[in-house]
Amino acid sequence: MEPEMEKRRGEINTNRDDENWVYDSSVDHKGRVPLRASTGVWKASLFIITIEFSERLSYFGIATNLISYLTQVIHQDIKTAAKNVNFWAGVTTIMPLIGGFLADAYTGRFNMVLFSSLIYIMGLSLLTIAQFIPSLKPCNTKMCLEPRKIHEVVLFIALYFITVGTGGHKPCLQSFGADQFDDDHLEERKKKMSYFNWWNFALCCGLLLGVTVIVYVQDYVSWGVADLILTITMAITIVTFYMGKACYRYRVPEGSPLIPMLQVLVAAIRKRNLPNPSSPALLFEVPKSQKHCQGRLLLHTNRLRFLDKAAIIEEHVSTSYEQKYNPWRLTTLTQVEEVKLILNMIPIWLTSLTFGVCLAQASTFFVKQAATMNLNITDNFKIPPASIYSLGAIAMLISVTVYDKILVPILRKATGNERGINILHRIGFGMIFSVMAMSAAALVERRRLKADEPQSMSVFWLAPQYIILGLGDGFTLVGLQEYFYDQVPDSMRSLGIAFYLSVIGVGSFISSFLIMAVDHVTEKGGRSWFGKDLNSSRLDNFYWLLAAMNGLNLCFYGLLARGYTYKNVERRVVVVTDV
Repeated sequence: MEPEMEKRRGEINTNRDDENWVYDSSVDHKGRVPLRASTGVWKASLFIITIEFSERLSYFGIATNLISYLTQVIHQDIKTAAKNVNFWAGVTTIMPLIGGFLADAYTGRFNMVLFSSLIYIMGLSLLTIAQFIPSLKPCNTKMCLEPRKIHEVVLFIALYFITVGTGGHKPCLQSFGADQFDDDHLEERKKKMSYFNWWNFALCCGLLLGVTVIVYVQDYVSWGVADLILTITMAITIVTFYMGKACYRYRVPEGSPLIPMLQVLVAAIRKRNLPNPSSPALLFEVPKSQKHCQGRLLLHTNRLRFLDKAAIIEEHVSTSYEQKYNPWRLTTLTQVEEVKLILNMIPIWLTSLTFGVCLAQASTFFVKQAATMNLNITDNFKIPPASIYSLGAIAMLISVTVYDKILVPILRKATGNERGINILHRIGFGMIFSVMAMSAAALVERRRLKADEPQSMSVFWLAPQYIILGLGDGFTLVGLQEYFYDQVPDSMRSLGIAFYLSVIGVGSFISSFLIMAVDHVTEKGGRSWFGKDLNSSRLDNFYWLLAAMNGLNLCFYGLLARGYTYKNVERRVVVVTDV
């Protein structure tokens, strides 16, 4: 079970003035201990949330309408276009694993965000150039059946520039924002729990404008004008982000987090024949006098006890310091517990992937469904197909706001838990919505296929599946962000956000694989579920398959969440004394 309040031991006697400083291993922009009143919390995180807004505006403005661009401008068939979109989205959300690792180990989060933002804006600029320079345009006329190959090449180069930019931007920006709150300070810790909710509120605002205003400009004004708007917006928010430099709290990179983990595994294997000690107190840990410089310590847990052997001091080993404290033979208890954290996360990550598969449908097949339906709101106004995505964003905004402002205060009183409910319970609750969303999608698609004139059906028949999925996002996506940030070792928090993003990325890859596998199997049966267009396809059957997969996966997830052991931090208890 998750501790109501993480166990506390060890006291630091300090002067009253020390309450004004932040002792959580962070530094200010000059490398000093940060002053609490002038750094961090909301005044710093608002600068960070601003650039996230513009990044999500750009990403969703491109991603949700990309399948329309590939089919209408590049003239790819729906199956090829869906696979290209899924592959691009998958690579884009896998790349943060590299960016997060480099930031945690070497560059620091602030520097990585700045560098990757410049790469991102280069991609946006290239997209804009490809729409305005005559020799790079798809073709000279407004409509052509064979667009220039050079345009297609430049398009994909630009898209993968954005992929590389996202690889450094996404894992570091969110974790950098969360770093602005001190985990050892009660009020800041509570604000941090709200931070993830309001981060997603800003994300949804960017998404909402991206799939309405930007998509409308793309479809009814010009793709080039839309790309120009995104480029200018990103440039402004990069400058805004840099202006907050003096307000931020920074984490100094500590080198590769993989080496300490490897040391634990090697040391445990070397001492595999030793019996586990009778008490965790006998395991090696850094001296108490070194706690401040070493950061937060982790308390012992009873899972994966084989790894505890890495922290056993061998009495028969040479008494020389180099031999006795060789990091490849003896590691600290905190290092052992950090490895346990990562190993415990793997099953949770695996059972989150089917949710990522469902998310992939919202920007591919859902959008193509919308394109075959009646898009008229009035006689004179027609919405772009991708704008129906905005219903999911609105649902997520409502979900996050209600959860943070209404449910959490009620649940805190009812359960005594600072978060209201455990993180994994929140994620699991959202997964129920994914089953409902895929079921609703199947029913609507079945009705569309049976309609005499599918184009007469209002696009708002798709509202239930988008709204249900958006409500689920407010629980599962936000919960996954908090889980992968909070439960990884402190030195791996950018990688933690990258693990969360990889759920979406791998989900997109799995979606592409499923399309190919199902197409191969059903084609042998006489009729593929994925025809040349939606009217000759059977997407309803595909959605039922996804609903069944998510329902079965939810059962496994429930078993894992029930017995999960959460991160157990040794908090510093500050005892204030007068001078």
